[in-house]
Amino acid sequence: MPSAYCRPDLHCHSTCSDGTLPPTELAHHAHAAEVDLWALTDHDALAGQAAARAAACALGLAWVSGVEVSATWAERTIHIVGLGVDVQHAPLQQMLQAHRASRQPRARAMAQQLDALGIPDSYAGALRHVTHPDLLSRTHFARYLVECGRCRSVAEVFRHYLSAGNPGYVPPQWTSLTQVVAHIRAAGGIAVLAHPGRYRLTPQQETALFDAFGAAGGQALEVATSTHSPSQVQHYAAVAQQRGWAASCGSDFHSPQESRHSLGQVPALPGRLQPVWSLLEQHIAA
Repeated sequence: MPSAYCRPDLHCHSTCSDGTLPPTELAHHAHAAEVDLWALTDHDALAGQAAARAAACALGLAWVSGVEVSATWAERTIHIVGLGVDVQHAPLQQMLQAHRASRQPRARAMAQQLDALGIPDSYAGALRHVTHPDLLSRTHFARYLVECGRCRSVAEVFRHYLSAGNPGYVPPQWTSLTQVVAHIRAAGGIAVLAHPGRYRLTPQQETALFDAFGAAGGQALEVATSTHSPSQVQHYAAVAQQRGWAASCGSDFHSPQESRHSLGQVPALPGRLQPVWSLLEQHIAA
């Protein structure tokens, strides 16, 4: 097993959450893109892991288990990627099931708000874009609003309707950041703070988030991802180095039509950092 990987991608999504490709097809896309270490990290779901592993191993693609868990910190939603988790770990499964169960009432509340804005049938429309009602998310509503011509892109929907402070947004109820990290670590995984540049925090707020994540037992930072600019990559590389965290990278790929970057199209991690896969050797299947 190599100690270094040329094109790792440790953050992407399938139809088991809000991606548009099934896990097996996603593995083939990763292989075609010359990804050499891959993790499927669906939102609050482990259902695609067995298929992802089987497909990756059949293709000779190094694979590690993953999940992206929604967490609450300072009344904000923060995403924590768990890499190398035991997918059969009952407490982790129970937390993820509780998160999925909370999506239905939130989705119906979002639909009511969109109805009030003159966008009818959004709940039924969103359901057409999801494989199971328990997986319903803002992304599925966004795809429906694009489908019906309300906006031109999923990103535009989020800007105008489905992000905090906009009509159509309903605050979620997730497990606390501290508890999420504890569940990931109890399941044998590495807790990675995902895409820190997306949270739009002040420098003081960002420092407080990093302090909370570190105090909870967080072990790694997603330094390189599709939404980070080159300057942000350097900034978060410095943060990881200063705090003694490993560095992760991933495209956050959802769809060939929607995502900024395809699988494997992630800037290389700065060489001075400890890559997260150095902590995952016993979990990687090849």
